[in-house]
Amino acid sequence: MEKILIVDDSIIQAAQLKSILEADYDITVAQTAEDGLRYVSSEDFSLILLDVIMPGMDGFTLLKRLQEEIITRSVPVILITSLSDTDNELRGFTLGAVDYITKPFHPVIVQARVNTHVKLYRYRRQVEEQSMTDQLTGIANRRRYEHYSLKKWKEASRLQIPFSICMFDIDYFKKYNDTFGHPAGDKVIISVAKVLSNSLRRTTDFVARYGGEEFVSIILGDPAKNTFEYVKEIRQKIEALHIEHERSVSQWVTISAGGVTVIPKTQDQYATYLNIADTMLYDAKRFGRNRVVWFGDDLKQWQ
Repeated sequence: MEKILIVDDSIIQAAQLKSILEADYDITVAQTAEDGLRYVSSEDFSLILLDVIMPGMDGFTLLKRLQEEIITRSVPVILITSLSDTDNELRGFTLGAVDYITKPFHPVIVQARVNTHVKLYRYRRQVEEQSMTDQLTGIANRRRYEHYSLKKWKEASRLQIPFSICMFDIDYFKKYNDTFGHPAGDKVIISVAKVLSNSLRRTTDFVARYGGEEFVSIILGDPAKNTFEYVKEIRQKIEALHIEHERSVSQWVTISAGGVTVIPKTQDQYATYLNIADTMLYDAKRFGRNRVVWFGDDLKQWQ
């Protein structure tokens, strides 16, 4: 069932909207703009119904904030208002609203407009899903990773839970291509992607093809030591595929991996820890490949 967020300081008005839509949609109600921001940052909504006139942060200001955030700008917003003048309508559309519903409500009109925009959003998501999938492996591509990582980084910061970033690289992949050819190299990438994808343990775990023979994974909720052990198991699974590669560090295709685990603070920047994970991967290759190097919570390297 598609989820809709109603942001309205009027309990009566929000209840009216909810009663019109709740038979067809999963409805969440926020009575302040701040609560609305909190909900939309942590949950996936197909539509937001937003009252224009609210105390404190008004609907126009909230709409502007939503459009500024990469994880919320794609969610369609219908403004709820009694302001029927052209200037306010133009202001709303300029800020990114997709439609207006004026008070008093007409249930049939509300349902029709909501249904239309939810269907459009669903179609757009299908198109975006295709554009965010790596065509060779079928897992997420770098574009989807960039969207997902920032969203989950904010979630980990808000909930104060461990957030792990891991970078993977197939060892001596260029030599493999030179020896066996690019079609064989593609099969190796597909095989590694399958192991990584099948190793995901929960719905919040995520893996994407970062580019070429590199992959990136996001893991939420596990302490550093557990994640380090988990990534070591993945390294072993790749080697256990026994894909012949005599020009690598062993007779088989192997991977190197580097990562970091952190409980993000408000002032922390995701890019800082991505760079640490990348440095750990570089060290894994520098130390001989076919190994995992982790920046542990004791501020020391584990390998």
